[in-house]
Amino acid sequence: MKERKRSVWLWYLLAFFLVLADQAVKLWVRTHMTLGESRPFIPHVLELLYVENTGGAFSVLDRFTGVLTVVSAVATVVLALALWRGWFITTPFARLGVTLVLAGAAGNLIDRVTAHQVTDMFNFTFMRFGVFNVADVCVTVGIVCYAIYALTTPDAPRGEGQP
Repeated sequence: MKERKRSVWLWYLLAFFLVLADQAVKLWVRTHMTLGESRPFIPHVLELLYVENTGGAFSVLDRFTGVLTVVSAVATVVLALALWRGWFITTPFARLGVTLVLAGAAGNLIDRVTAHQVTDMFNFTFMRFGVFNVADVCVTVGIVCYAIYALTTPDAPRGEGQP
C-alpha cells in the first residue's frame, strides 16, 4: 500500500510537468504573438495560430464559460482522487491515461479561472480542424489510452456490476 501511494506521487509529478509545459507554451504565445497571428511550425503540416477560446473543444458552449470552468474543476478533483484511490485503474497504462486527462483538465482550468478563456495555438494547415493546445493534446491522448486499456484489459471496470 505504501509503495503504491509513493508511485502515485510520480504520476502527480508527471501531471504537474505537463501542466507546466502547457502553461509555458500558452505564455510564450501570449507574449510573442498578437491575437490572430500565425507562424509556421511544421511547414505544410502545423502552424502556430494565436486564438482565445471561451468555449470547449471546437468552441462548443462558447457562451457557457462558467459551466465549463466548474466542469473542469470537478474533473480535475475527481481525476486526482481516482489516481490516489485507484478508482477504475488497474494498470500503469490506465494511470497514464488518467494522468494525461488530469493534466489537460487542470491546464485549461487555469486559463478559465485566470483569463475566462483558453489560449489555443496549434492549427493543422493541411485540413480544417479546431485550433488546440498542449492541454487538449493531453486530454485526447489520455482518453485514447484509457479507452485502449478499458477495451483490452480483462479486469478493467466495465460498468454495471463492476466495483
